[in-house]
Amino acid sequence: MQIALAPMEGLVDEILRDVLTRVGGIDWCVTEFIRVTDRLHPLATYEKLAPELLHGSRTRAGTSMRVQFLGSDPQCLAENAAYACELGAPVIDLNFGCPAKTVNKSRGGAVLLKEPELMFSIVEAVRRAVPAHIPVTSKMRLGYETPDGALDCARALADGGSAHVVVHARTKVDGYKPPAHWEWVARVADAVKVPVFANGEVWTLDDYLRCRSISGVDDIMLGRGLVSRPDLARQIAAWRDGREVRPMAWDEVRVLLDDFWRQARRKLAPRYAPGRLKQWLGMLTRSYPEAVELFAQIRREHDCELIDRLLQVEIEEAA
Repeated sequence: MQIALAPMEGLVDEILRDVLTRVGGIDWCVTEFIRVTDRLHPLATYEKLAPELLHGSRTRAGTSMRVQFLGSDPQCLAENAAYACELGAPVIDLNFGCPAKTVNKSRGGAVLLKEPELMFSIVEAVRRAVPAHIPVTSKMRLGYETPDGALDCARALADGGSAHVVVHARTKVDGYKPPAHWEWVARVADAVKVPVFANGEVWTLDDYLRCRSISGVDDIMLGRGLVSRPDLARQIAAWRDGREVRPMAWDEVRVLLDDFWRQARRKLAPRYAPGRLKQWLGMLTRSYPEAVELFAQIRREHDCELIDRLLQVEIEEAA
């Protein structure tokens, strides 16, 4: 059984990957997608979106990080994947699930679920381009408008050479509206001969146990649920290993939040850091009443030094 942290564009960046993987329970994580159109990205792109490549492709906690690509040009994707492997990527992941309108309009993400033949060609081209010992994996939704083609899409990925398939159990049109259709994950798992991961609407340990029962798969990829409850992977891992499940208290979460803010202040421009903090804190309000109060205090603030004082966090001056 494996527990993965989902690639969430615009949210799970290197800072949040670092913070969440240090909590424990996460077996591997994935970068935000790297959009590939018609060129080979320079080193700077990889240093920005996948800085863990400079540190053995692992987060500070030692959690393995995979590089994810999104696009529709098989050859260009293959060239970028090969380059990422040269930089140290241990696994190449391919995105066929992003529901964003801007991405879909430029023929990326979930819109490709309408073209299983192209999905096959993309995976096959990337699989040929990267060293044999480096796995190629993929993530998909159930379809664009309906799940009618889900099995064909999953077979296309597996037949193309995907070592496993992560299934976000909703269509593009569903977006993130509940419920997630975990019964379709079971159908996909029956249709392919590679491991299948379930993804979608797992917010608690009880949700995971229900998902596992309905989908029939043990492997799980956690996205918003893990961002909202930083120890969710650790709780699931404790259950898996027969250990006591002890939920994280708010004072422990505050330590993580303060560390996140310090990193954001150091690594992000002042106009971006407050937004990233509020984005994560807003997600935490789902699980922690204390986060609701704190979010109310800072939601309208844009001045980093004022937020420092509200959080009572000391920021070290850059050398």
